[in-house]
Amino acid sequence: MPTAGDRSALSPTTAPAPRSGATAVAPGAATRRRALDGLPEPIRPTAVSTDDARTLSVALFARLRELEEGTPEYAYVRNTLVELNLSLVKFAARRFRNRAEPAEDIVQVGTIGLIKAINRFDPDRAVDFSAFALPTVVGEMKRFFRDTSWAVRVPRRLQELRIDLAKASDALEQSLGRRPSRAELSAELHLSEEEVAEGQLAAHGYAARSLDVPADDENTGPGSGARRLADTEPSYELIESLTALRPLLTRLDDRDRRILELRFGQELTQAEIGDLVGLSQMHVSRLLTRILGDLRDGLLRDDAATDGPSG
Repeated sequence: MPTAGDRSALSPTTAPAPRSGATAVAPGAATRRRALDGLPEPIRPTAVSTDDARTLSVALFARLRELEEGTPEYAYVRNTLVELNLSLVKFAARRFRNRAEPAEDIVQVGTIGLIKAINRFDPDRAVDFSAFALPTVVGEMKRFFRDTSWAVRVPRRLQELRIDLAKASDALEQSLGRRPSRAELSAELHLSEEEVAEGQLAAHGYAARSLDVPADDENTGPGSGARRLADTEPSYELIESLTALRPLLTRLDDRDRRILELRFGQELTQAEIGDLVGLSQMHVSRLLTRILGDLRDGLLRDDAATDGPSG
């Protein structure tokens, strides 16, 4: 019976061949022997070095093609290939380490991509498996982010349109030297302007920020834009001004009100106003200066009365 020292001398990547006199057989050992058909059995596939994993994967892919899909032997060989190449998934997951999703979830999704790559890989092609599998693994991760990272759920069609719009916008900005218009984007992507507008609107649902974010932290996050809880509406100020002017306008005589209406309502020139009211252009100019001055003084007096005495 081998001692502890004998076991430590064994290869860390392969198991010893069973002795002919052994009576106790580990569960599944027969299945493993049939599946491997003389190939070395890795004790801990996830601990195998990259070079050993690449070499053993080549032999296991050849063996996998010989086995019938759905049999225990086929499942064992395929699962061994998954474990041997799991480091490829972890390597791909590192490029997404700044994502909010847990790393375990990303690795799990990438493993699904690895299994798909194993199912599709043809060992007769002169292509290294890692080079073949990496795009599939990364693509599966990106689909996961596309489906789960949106703050507002939008149809997949619009999710993909957002990506196309971003790529087309960057390409056109490089060639035009400015941000492309909606019409230019629609021509580039062979879409209608309504479809481009729909995609641009849907892109706003990709990320959301908390209303509790302090103002000082406004631009600390990556890709964070200006957060606006409200926007200035110039019409409000105009309404306030007209409301304050109303009692002052009632104090003007008919001629002064008519001159104001012709100048600011109908937007006539001072010469045109003079022809209508029978005055010279110079006289109209002096009257407008006086009328506007009186109104301004009236507004200032009303403001002072509203504020009250200071102190």
